[in-house]
Amino acid sequence: MNDIAIRFDHVGKLYKLGLVGTGTLSHDLNRWWKTTILRQEDPYLKIGETNDRSKKGASEYVWALKDITFDVHQGDVVGIIGKNGAGKSTLLKLLSRVTSPTTGAIRARGRIASLLEVGTGFHPELTGRENIYMNGSIMGMTRHEISHKLDEIVDFAGVERYVDTPVKRYSSGMTVRLGFAVAAFLEPEILVVDEVLAVGDAEFQKKAIGKMQDVSKGEGRTVLFVSHNMGSMQRLCSRGVLLENGKVKYMGSISDTIRTYQSDEIIQNSFEGTDGNKQILYLKKASVSSSDGNIFYNSSTIKIEFEICVKKHIPSLVIGFNLYSIFQYPLARADYNDENKKTSLEPGSYHFTFEIPPYTLSNGEYKIVFDVAERNVKCYTTKKSQLTFNVLQGEDCFGNVFAEDIPIKSSLIRENWLKEIKTY
Repeated sequence: MNDIAIRFDHVGKLYKLGLVGTGTLSHDLNRWWKTTILRQEDPYLKIGETNDRSKKGASEYVWALKDITFDVHQGDVVGIIGKNGAGKSTLLKLLSRVTSPTTGAIRARGRIASLLEVGTGFHPELTGRENIYMNGSIMGMTRHEISHKLDEIVDFAGVERYVDTPVKRYSSGMTVRLGFAVAAFLEPEILVVDEVLAVGDAEFQKKAIGKMQDVSKGEGRTVLFVSHNMGSMQRLCSRGVLLENGKVKYMGSISDTIRTYQSDEIIQNSFEGTDGNKQILYLKKASVSSSDGNIFYNSSTIKIEFEICVKKHIPSLVIGFNLYSIFQYPLARADYNDENKKTSLEPGSYHFTFEIPPYTLSNGEYKIVFDVAERNVKCYTTKKSQLTFNVLQGEDCFGNVFAEDIPIKSSLIRENWLKEIKTY
């Protein structure tokens, strides 16, 4: 038990929608009397609803977090994962004492440095140098300790030329650089970092990930990290906590947590076509999967499967798909026709299997757009005939690098990825 750095004990946070406080002076006084003087439970707790932003609720009160219970051990790097609105940032704000929990308690051992949003803890009228000293003092450090780290902080942030300029004149990227450098170099026992790192450029993100690895592995300090970049999570974190609608859905290794999170999104990786009885050719269903389960790594074999129905002989067919980057850049084209040198199929149902070999794609999100058509006559696929998947960096792939460091196979015209055709 002595190695527990953070303990969340049945923590909950209740908000009233649209207003600050309860809405009336009498209710605010009643809450203060019950919770502060009598040390009793908040009288307005029981009417709170689950934090499900997709549904319209009947109550004005909502639980942003409810019954959060888990421990973080010293030296752990824990990734907090979940959709927007799941409660990730609220959890970190409670830990950082930006706000207080409505129920339960948080116990943390040691100094906490937080980077929750651009400019956290900075006074815009003070210079970068003055803000460094102010933040260090808030964390309980002496002026001598701060001065000892000052050069490292300024060098890491890359703001030496502007360190004596008021922070209000900094760009958001410069502010994040300095904020992270202050949080990481002033030797807190616990480092809390939200999605704010995404504001920085690729070079800084790489430096920040490396610094957090040094902080956790080399110096034995504890890190809580929130990001929607599963590649960064996979590289940095050892454990994961999955939040859903303000509750803990899963806790475990980071790989298992990501797998659980992405399995919830598996519907994005498959679809069932509409009834094509009135069509002579249609795409019935399709899916994309990985040799590593629901997670797509650089080292995974990626399998694309789809089924089409042919109602009558068509002399000239186009059957295949295009692979696009998330930025709509065409990367590759794969066809049944090119592989078999055939352009027609007899009536029946056909199941096609294509495989993209390992180490073909770099990190990032990709889109598959299917193409089933009677050549030069009619296309039978729609905008719904698309699949998306996200490729992560595998532990055995290219070391500690980012997507832009991995050469992607781009500008491909045709790829021979067809593996199997089954007839039904």
